[in-house]
Amino acid sequence: MNVTLVDLTRALDFAARKHRDQRRKGAAAEPYVNHLAEVANLVAEATEGKDALLVLGALLHDTLEDTNTTPEELASAFGVDLAQLVAEVTDGKHLPKQERKRLQIETARGKSERTKVITIADKTSNLRSIISSPPKDWSSQRKREYFDRAAKVVEECRGVNAWLEQCFDDAYRRRSPPRCLTY
Repeated sequence: MNVTLVDLTRALDFAARKHRDQRRKGAAAEPYVNHLAEVANLVAEATEGKDALLVLGALLHDTLEDTNTTPEELASAFGVDLAQLVAEVTDGKHLPKQERKRLQIETARGKSERTKVITIADKTSNLRSIISSPPKDWSSQRKREYFDRAAKVVEECRGVNAWLEQCFDDAYRRRSPPRCLTY
Protein backbone atom coordinates (compact mmCIF):
# COMPACT_ATOMS: atom_id res chain seq x y z
CA MET A 1 0.00 0.00 0.00
CA ASN A 2 1.42 3.35 -1.04
CA VAL A 3 0.30 5.65 1.79
CA THR A 4 -0.34 9.31 1.01
CA LEU A 5 -1.05 12.35 3.13
CA VAL A 6 -4.69 11.94 2.12
CA ASP A 7 -4.65 8.41 3.58
CA LEU A 8 -3.19 9.76 6.80
CA THR A 9 -5.85 12.45 7.18
CA ARG A 10 -8.60 9.95 6.25
CA ALA A 11 -7.34 7.61 8.98
CA LEU A 12 -7.25 10.43 11.53
CA ASP A 13 -10.80 11.47 10.58
CA PHE A 14 -11.99 7.85 10.70
CA ALA A 15 -10.44 7.28 14.13
CA ALA A 16 -11.77 10.57 15.51
CA ARG A 17 -15.30 9.78 14.34
CA LYS A 18 -15.23 6.19 15.62
CA HIS A 19 -13.94 7.26 19.05
CA ARG A 20 -15.86 10.57 19.23
CA ASP A 21 -17.80 9.70 22.39
CA GLN A 22 -14.87 8.12 24.22
CA ARG A 23 -12.69 9.73 26.86
CA ARG A 24 -9.49 8.62 28.56
CA LYS A 25 -9.97 7.10 32.02
CA GLY A 26 -7.86 9.76 33.74
CA ALA A 27 -9.11 12.59 35.89
CA ALA A 28 -8.70 15.02 32.97
CA ALA A 29 -11.05 12.88 30.81
CA GLU A 30 -9.18 13.85 27.64
CA PRO A 31 -10.77 13.02 24.29
CA TYR A 32 -9.67 9.50 23.35
CA VAL A 33 -8.33 10.72 20.03
CA ASN A 34 -5.47 12.38 21.97
CA HIS A 35 -4.22 8.88 22.86
CA LEU A 36 -4.41 7.75 19.23
CA ALA A 37 -2.51 10.85 18.09
CA GLU A 38 0.20 10.29 20.70
CA VAL A 39 0.65 6.64 19.72
CA ALA A 40 0.84 7.61 16.03
CA ASN A 41 3.34 10.37 16.82
CA LEU A 42 5.54 7.99 18.81
CA VAL A 43 5.47 5.51 15.92
CA ALA A 44 6.22 8.22 13.35
CA GLU A 45 9.17 9.48 15.37
CA ALA A 46 10.44 5.96 16.10
CA THR A 47 10.45 5.10 12.39
CA GLU A 48 11.62 8.57 11.31
CA GLY A 49 8.49 8.75 9.18
CA LYS A 50 9.63 5.85 7.00
CA ASP A 51 6.65 3.54 7.60
CA ALA A 52 3.44 5.40 6.88
CA LEU A 53 1.33 2.24 7.00
CA LEU A 54 2.56 1.70 10.55
CA VAL A 55 1.53 5.25 11.48
CA LEU A 56 -1.95 4.60 10.05
CA GLY A 57 -2.09 1.40 12.09
CA ALA A 58 -1.17 3.36 15.21
CA LEU A 59 -3.98 5.87 14.56
CA LEU A 60 -6.47 3.06 14.07
CA HIS A 61 -5.08 0.55 16.58
CA ASP A 62 -8.10 0.63 18.90
CA THR A 63 -10.91 0.79 16.35
CA LEU A 64 -11.60 -2.95 16.30
CA GLU A 65 -11.20 -3.30 20.06
CA ASP A 66 -13.09 -0.25 21.29
CA THR A 67 -15.65 0.63 18.60
CA ASN A 68 -18.17 -1.13 16.37
CA THR A 69 -15.69 -1.14 13.46
CA THR A 70 -15.32 -4.46 11.66
CA PRO A 71 -12.20 -5.86 10.00
CA GLU A 72 -14.09 -5.75 6.69
CA GLU A 73 -14.86 -2.05 7.15
CA LEU A 74 -11.18 -1.31 7.84
CA ALA A 75 -10.08 -3.39 4.85
CA SER A 76 -12.57 -1.62 2.58
CA ALA A 77 -11.50 1.83 3.76
CA PHE A 78 -7.73 1.30 4.11
CA GLY A 79 -6.76 -2.04 2.56
CA VAL A 80 -6.21 -5.58 3.77
CA ASP A 81 -2.64 -4.98 5.05
CA LEU A 82 -3.79 -2.26 7.42
CA ALA A 83 -6.83 -4.24 8.58
CA GLN A 84 -4.58 -7.23 9.34
CA LEU A 85 -2.14 -5.03 11.28
CA VAL A 86 -4.93 -3.56 13.40
CA ALA A 87 -6.40 -7.02 13.94
CA GLU A 88 -3.03 -8.31 15.17
CA VAL A 89 -2.81 -5.48 17.73
CA THR A 90 -6.39 -6.05 18.92
CA ASP A 91 -7.21 -7.93 22.11
CA GLY A 92 -10.08 -10.40 21.94
CA LYS A 93 -12.90 -8.54 23.70
CA HIS A 94 -14.88 -11.79 23.88
CA LEU A 95 -12.38 -13.10 26.44
CA PRO A 96 -12.51 -12.33 30.17
CA LYS A 97 -10.35 -9.37 31.19
CA GLN A 98 -7.78 -11.43 33.12
CA GLU A 99 -7.40 -13.81 30.17
CA ARG A 100 -6.85 -10.89 27.77
CA LYS A 101 -4.17 -9.49 30.08
CA ARG A 102 -2.43 -12.86 30.34
CA LEU A 103 -2.52 -13.37 26.57
CA GLN A 104 -1.06 -9.91 25.93
CA ILE A 105 2.10 -11.04 27.69
CA GLU A 106 2.17 -14.61 26.38
CA THR A 107 1.61 -13.75 22.70
CA ALA A 108 3.64 -10.54 22.41
CA ARG A 109 6.92 -12.23 21.46
CA GLY A 110 5.32 -13.96 18.44
CA LYS A 111 3.75 -10.82 16.99
CA SER A 112 5.04 -9.05 13.89
CA GLU A 113 7.64 -6.31 14.25
CA ARG A 114 5.06 -3.67 13.29
CA THR A 115 2.64 -4.90 15.94
CA LYS A 116 5.40 -4.78 18.54
CA VAL A 117 6.17 -1.15 17.63
CA ILE A 118 2.51 -0.15 18.03
CA THR A 119 2.28 -2.12 21.28
CA ILE A 120 5.29 -0.37 22.81
CA ALA A 121 3.97 3.04 21.70
CA ASP A 122 0.52 2.23 23.10
CA LYS A 123 1.91 1.12 26.47
CA THR A 124 4.15 4.22 26.61
CA SER A 125 1.17 6.49 25.99
CA ASN A 126 -0.87 4.67 28.62
CA LEU A 127 1.87 5.01 31.25
CA ARG A 128 2.28 8.70 30.47
CA SER A 129 -1.46 9.18 30.84
CA ILE A 130 -1.57 7.40 34.19
CA ILE A 131 1.32 9.58 35.41
CA SER A 132 -0.16 12.88 34.25
CA SER A 133 -3.85 12.18 34.87
CA PRO A 134 -4.45 9.00 36.83
CA PRO A 135 -7.97 7.57 36.94
CA LYS A 136 -9.64 8.83 40.10
CA ASP A 137 -10.78 5.38 41.15
CA TRP A 138 -7.39 3.67 40.68
CA SER A 139 -5.49 2.88 43.86
CA SER A 140 -1.70 3.07 43.98
CA GLN A 141 -1.65 -0.72 43.84
CA ARG A 142 -3.76 -0.82 40.67
CA LYS A 143 -1.46 1.72 39.01
CA ARG A 144 1.60 -0.35 40.01
CA GLU A 145 -0.03 -3.50 38.67
CA TYR A 146 -0.75 -1.78 35.33
CA PHE A 147 2.84 -0.52 35.08
CA ASP A 148 4.24 -3.94 35.91
CA ARG A 149 1.98 -5.73 33.42
CA ALA A 150 2.86 -3.19 30.72
CA ALA A 151 6.55 -3.79 31.42
CA LYS A 152 6.06 -7.54 30.96
CA VAL A 153 4.34 -6.99 27.60
CA VAL A 154 7.05 -4.58 26.44
CA GLU A 155 9.78 -6.96 27.58
CA GLU A 156 8.40 -9.50 25.10
CA CYS A 157 8.43 -6.86 22.33
CA ARG A 158 11.97 -5.55 22.81
CA GLY A 159 14.47 -5.46 20.00
CA VAL A 160 12.34 -3.61 17.44
CA ASN A 161 13.18 0.04 18.15
CA ALA A 162 15.69 1.24 20.76
CA TRP A 163 14.41 4.85 20.80
CA LEU A 164 10.82 3.77 21.43
CA GLU A 165 11.90 1.28 24.08
CA GLN A 166 13.78 4.12 25.82
CA CYS A 167 10.60 6.23 25.78
CA PHE A 168 8.77 3.39 27.50
CA ASP A 169 11.58 2.95 30.02
CA ASP A 170 11.55 6.68 30.79
CA ALA A 171 7.80 6.58 31.46
CA TYR A 172 8.13 3.41 33.52
CA ARG A 173 10.81 4.99 35.73
CA ARG A 174 8.43 7.86 36.50
CA ARG A 175 5.77 5.45 37.84
CA SER A 176 5.99 6.68 41.40
CA PRO A 177 7.64 9.49 43.29
CA PRO A 178 10.78 8.76 45.27
CA ARG A 179 10.04 7.43 48.74
CA CYS A 180 12.20 10.10 50.35
CA LEU A 181 12.40 13.55 48.85
CA THR A 182 15.22 15.83 49.88
CA TYR A 183 15.16 19.53 49.17
